[in-house]
Amino acid sequence: MNIKPLAEIEGFLRPYAEEVGVEIVEVKWDGRTRTLTVFIDKEGGLDLITCEKFHRTIDTPLDELDPTFGENYTLNCSSPGLDRPFKTKRDFERHLGEKVEVHLYAPINKKKYFEGVLCSFDGENVVIKEGETERTFPFKSCSKICLLIEV
Repeated sequence: MNIKPLAEIEGFLRPYAEEVGVEIVEVKWDGRTRTLTVFIDKEGGLDLITCEKFHRTIDTPLDELDPTFGENYTLNCSSPGLDRPFKTKRDFERHLGEKVEVHLYAPINKKKYFEGVLCSFDGENVVIKEGETERTFPFKSCSKICLLIEV
């Protein structure tokens, strides 16, 4: 089944997201289940009412865009979840000063996992403070960076 480029769909939906007061984090297509999922977030977190409002807002315009060229599909609007990986500069900006986990592709001093407070991200390097120690990781060496969920 053909589908329009996800970047085109995301760009089309962005004004509707702004209207509702949310930010599009990612648009995903699952060809097996024929499901288009729009992951959204907002400052302070997302609630079910906001997800439903965004879904209702984009349903008709998305039908007019016809992302699947006339084929049936299911539309989902969802929160990306607390443990989702940071993907955009905005993700990093939103979580400055918060505790994060950094997972690496290759170990540094026999470690591939670090925890600390997110200090900065400049597009190429991630800086965290682990206790009194600042650590800098090239973003391309990180397999996953996300919020540290403490229970």
